[in-house]
Amino acid sequence: MGFGSIVVAVDGAEASKDALDHAVFLARNQDARLLGIFVVDSKWPDFIGNDWQSAKGARQGFLDYIRREQEEQAELARSQFSLAAQGMEGAVFSVHAGDPASVLVAQSASAGILIASKRVFQVSGRPSLRSLAARLSKRASCPLMLFP
Repeated sequence: MGFGSIVVAVDGAEASKDALDHAVFLARNQDARLLGIFVVDSKWPDFIGNDWQSAKGARQGFLDYIRREQEEQAELARSQFSLAAQGMEGAVFSVHAGDPASVLVAQSASAGILIASKRVFQVSGRPSLRSLAARLSKRASCPLMLFP
């Protein structure tokens, strides 16, 4: 079975390395298009709510901190993907904003396979992202390969 395109979740951390390496291996061996995805988690404001701490600006300061952390993680992910996919034609990396599960499902809708680590996006993501793998397994419309 060949895959026309492969979508892989990349976060720049060790958690996504095995999934990325396998996605690159499959793409090279099957001459498939490879799409690396990083998702800036836009659900933090909903997660922490509006009554977070009483000090003026504390909530916004925290959200600004998280945003900077995620932007730095996106650059690490871009570097991780570029290094792994070096020399591959058709390898593309993109950064999206939104709920990570929703973005990955949408981006993989026309893919041959979605590959991710069970721990992807946990470096700067909401604690609720610990269930990302379970959410992907229920919602993915293409084959899903999960790495520890």
